[in-house]
Amino acid sequence: MFQYCLFDLDGTLTDSKEGITKSVQYALQKFGIKEPDLDKLEPFIGPPLKDSFVEFYGLSEGDVIKAVAYYRERYASKGVLENQIFPGMAQMLDMLCEKGIHLAVASSKPIEFVRQILAHFEIEQYFEVIVGSGLDGSRATKEEVVEEALSQLGLLSVPKEERKEICAMIGDRKFDIQGAKAFGLTGVGVRFGFASEGELEAEGADYIINSVEELGLFLTQ
Repeated sequence: MFQYCLFDLDGTLTDSKEGITKSVQYALQKFGIKEPDLDKLEPFIGPPLKDSFVEFYGLSEGDVIKAVAYYRERYASKGVLENQIFPGMAQMLDMLCEKGIHLAVASSKPIEFVRQILAHFEIEQYFEVIVGSGLDGSRATKEEVVEEALSQLGLLSVPKEERKEICAMIGDRKFDIQGAKAFGLTGVGVRFGFASEGELEAEGADYIINSVEELGLFLTQ
């Protein structure tokens, strides 16, 4: 059984597709780009927004700053709560805490939104440490977020080979697995999020889990 578990937020604790994709759609419309198919905007769930606007739509550095501002304009007022907690997730977190496992959130989403979402779904109390990015663009990568979470948990001084035995990073995208690898954690990918087919396997996830129920059993075995 792991002693520490770091959780991604979007696509891992909650199904945030509607709020994120509609806010991306809103931002793109400001540049005259129409994307009616929200499924095509799923790749925006997980990585830093600015990277995705560049990678998928080729926006310039100046336009990326504007796009992120447009996105947050809609997301802060509406999109943040166009969101659902995965069924059984709250019960699983409660079980993990009952077993004495230390829980943390490590998300690339701005910390203000992370806390708002956790409070809305009444699961904030399960996490000893909550780490997100800054609205100013600081701590944007998953590696930076994981490092800060480990620092707050007091695990950076633990040798990597020991960390892998006691600490897992749970997430739905390759970025979560990359963050786990960077700090010697066990990388646990979940299929109920937004990874493309084969993404978690290609990134070398240590384990891939199919459901919330299976995740709870795995983390406590």
